[in-house]
Parts: sequence; C-alpha cells; structure tokens
Amino acid sequence: MIVIIGGVLLGMFGWGMHEVGKRDAIEQQERLDLFDDASGTGDDKASYVFDPGVCRQTKKQKLCGEIGDLMQQLQINSTASENLAEQVKVLTSENDRLKEKLVFLQHLVSGNTKTGVSVHQFTLKEMQTPGHYRYALTLLQGGEKDGNFTGNLRFQVKLLQGKLSKIIPLTTKYAKRDFSVSFKAFHRMEESFKVPPDTVVEQIQVQIFKSGGTKAIVMEIAHPSS
Repeated sequence: MIVIIGGVLLGMFGWGMHEVGKRDAIEQQERLDLFDDASGTGDDKASYVFDPGVCRQTKKQKLCGEIGDLMQQLQINSTASENLAEQVKVLTSENDRLKEKLVFLQHLVSGNTKTGVSVHQFTLKEMQTPGHYRYALTLLQGGEKDGNFTGNLRFQVKLLQGKLSKIIPLTTKYAKRDFSVSFKAFHRMEESFKVPPDTVVEQIQVQIFKSGGTKAIVMEIAHPSS
C-alpha cells in the first residue's frame, strides 16, 4: 500500500510540474507574439506598427498596455532626436553668420588701409531648394573719405547647361542690370536668384563702376558653396 500511495503521489507531482511548465511556455509564446505584433516581422520591423485595440482582443490586456507604452516612448524619442538635429542645423548656420559679422567688425575697427573702394567679402551659396542661389557682398571705402562713394554694381553669372557654357547678367525686377550704391564707410547687400532646371552655376562676378564711369574700378569673382 505504501508503494502504491507513493507512486500515485509521484505521478500527481509529475503531472503538476508538466502543467506549470506548459503554462509558462504558453505565456512566453504570448509575449513573443505581442512583440511580433508590435514590431512586425521581416521587412515590416522598421515600421513599428502597433494596434492596441487588436492586441487587447487577442492577447492579455496588461502585456498589451506595456507594449503600447514602450512603442509610444520610442516614437517620442525619435521625434525628439529629429527636432534636436534641426535645431543644431539652425544654430550652426546662425553661428557662421555671426562669425562673418565678427570678422567684418574686427576689420572695420582695425582700420581699412586700402585707399578707395574694395571688396571685403563676396560669397555665393547654393540653397536647399534646387536652382536657388544666394550671394552676399560687403564693400569698404578706405583712406581719406571726402564723401560718399556713388556708383553702380554689375553682376554676371556663368552658367553650365549640359555642355553649353554661357554668361548672363543679373537684373533687378525693373530689368536693370546695374545696382546703384552710395555709401561712406561700408555697404553690404544680400540677394537671391533662381536658374532654370538642369543648370549649374559655376561662378558669379561683380564689377564696380564709379558714377558716370564706363570702366570697372574693382572686379571680384565668387564660386558657389553649399
């Protein structure tokens, strides 16, 4: 009798352990299924598609809530990273502009030793929008200044369309090719222009003329930078 009772007890104990192990395996599989539902499989893993409604209908509610919170936090972190990258880009651009102004002010304070009008800075930048460019020009008048310098600026752009290279003048909205200027110490201007599709800007040239003059007293060339 003792042997029979012992055998029955051992059998019940073994059956109990089998059921516990089976239940743990089912719960583990449910967790894997939840993560598969949340992150997808194969090519869909990068999409992080998660539907709490569908999950709660087919899976355990507590686990679905935990998965949903995790996916929401991942989305928040991703959005925060994108915003931070955009802010860094804006600050970098602003920092470059401040550096340009600092160099100009240092040059102005130290005194311009050149007599007459000179080009302190001339840049050409390709904008993010295709076909759009922006140029900046800073002029200085050094030496003895009897009065304002009065004259004209003339810009010409060298373009490359396919294998054809050509030079065209930049004009204002009034179809004038010369920009009038009048200043005593310095003059700065920034303007933008657009070129046709499939066109590359190779360089921009500025010529400075005294009022009434036909020969340029200063000429400078700038090449595009991104």
